[in-house]
Amino acid sequence: MTGYASIQLQPDDPAGKDSGVRLGLELRSVNSRFLDLSLRLADELRTHEAMVRSMVGSALQRGKVEVRAFVDLGEQGALQLPASSALQRLASLQAGVRAWLPEAAALSVADALRLGGQVSAPRQDWAAPLQQALAQALDALKQARASEGERLAAMLQDRVQQLRALARRAEPMVPELVRQQRERFLQRWEQAMQLGASSATPEAVQERALAEATAYAMRIDVAEEITRLDSHLDEIARLLTRGGEIGKRLDFLIQELHREANTLGSKSASMELTRISVDMKVLIEQMREQVQNIE
Repeated sequence: MTGYASIQLQPDDPAGKDSGVRLGLELRSVNSRFLDLSLRLADELRTHEAMVRSMVGSALQRGKVEVRAFVDLGEQGALQLPASSALQRLASLQAGVRAWLPEAAALSVADALRLGGQVSAPRQDWAAPLQQALAQALDALKQARASEGERLAAMLQDRVQQLRALARRAEPMVPELVRQQRERFLQRWEQAMQLGASSATPEAVQERALAEATAYAMRIDVAEEITRLDSHLDEIARLLTRGGEIGKRLDFLIQELHREANTLGSKSASMELTRISVDMKVLIEQMREQVQNIE
């Protein structure tokens, strides 16, 4: 599920002063069937990559998640003029090099700042601040994903109700289709008896017609499919109400719903029943697309 969280933390200063250093952390999550983790860590934080992966993997099971962590040095990271002794040393070295290599380029200001001992990040153990910031960000991200999950659950519950309504429409169609087909069989057998001589008695003809109608009824009977479909819908509604990590179970139930809708369509003996099967498949496909985003 989608979500975003941003945390900024000021690490504790041993002297109790505001050092101006800030640790920033951002989490972004978009839909994905599996957990796909991408890390963008500042150089000072790269040694803690394993910890970050472990914490995110323990908190989240699905989603394409991007973790971005950076260090803001504040005033300590501002450009400062190198010491005069360092600049004198650089000038002396440059003169020595150009004495042997007259075509060598002169040092730029950027070179002087970089080589003259530019202030870098203070040496600090970032493990505890990073762990604290990541825990806070994960909590905020899960809250954002929970809000998204409530919206998805409401949509899925609505599709469940629509599927139930379609199943109720399909139920009374089969007995009527069987009755109509039984009448057609009887009419055909009567016409056959009238068109040609036959040694069969009318009772035998009628019994044969009824047997054919019964076999036809068994072929088009969708009562079992509708019963199983209702059972799957009940389980989906129960899981959505219960909550928790239900994504993989919902995946399986959606596959089962699709199988029952396919079977109902293959047994269809009328255009109306075919349309119901198609409508069911459309709703089930909508559910399948969203279920892949649920943990």
